[in-house]
Amino acid sequence: MKIIAVGRNYAEHIKELNNEQPDDPVIFTKPETALLRSGDPFFYPDFSSDVHFEVEILVRIGRTGKNIEQKFAHRYYDEIGIGVDFTARDLQSKLKAKGLPWDLAKGFNGSAPMSPFIPKTDFPDLRNLNFRLDVNGETRQAGNTSMMLFQIDYLISFVSNYFMLLQGDILFTGTPKGVGPVQIGDRLTAYIEDRKMLEFDVK
Repeated sequence: MKIIAVGRNYAEHIKELNNEQPDDPVIFTKPETALLRSGDPFFYPDFSSDVHFEVEILVRIGRTGKNIEQKFAHRYYDEIGIGVDFTARDLQSKLKAKGLPWDLAKGFNGSAPMSPFIPKTDFPDLRNLNFRLDVNGETRQAGNTSMMLFQIDYLISFVSNYFMLLQGDILFTGTPKGVGPVQIGDRLTAYIEDRKMLEFDVK
């Protein structure tokens, strides 16, 4: 199983980090060891003092495919979820300043908490899906998939031109504005529409 993630897929998030808007999806990966099962605590890493939350809609790939045409991409996933792309922002900034890859800042152990997956048919339109992240009961991020620069089916098609997609692979589809730091003792709760999907503590 591999975790494929999309950066800079919401315009307002691009602005808040002073990044340039990309012409194509910005793709990075996380190792399987980044996966944090729903409900398990996130342990704050020793190598960072500025870990940020980034809530994202997830897609679980349901069948093998490569070079998938966009019009057929919907056939390759049946389930969605929600997750957090934890980012060691201080480390990422150092790496970016040197033109180096982000792997250490994005792929560390437990950096990808994710909810259980549910049928995509539970929602009438994946292109108009509300989702949010609360920290200690206060909403810190809220987004709608209509704000994506690159929609899910396009992302699946794009990624499949480079990586063969296998059953069980997970796609993180990008985060809206509002990212920020977490602290030890925080409780994070993520929702799709008004359905609580994910909850865990920072330790």
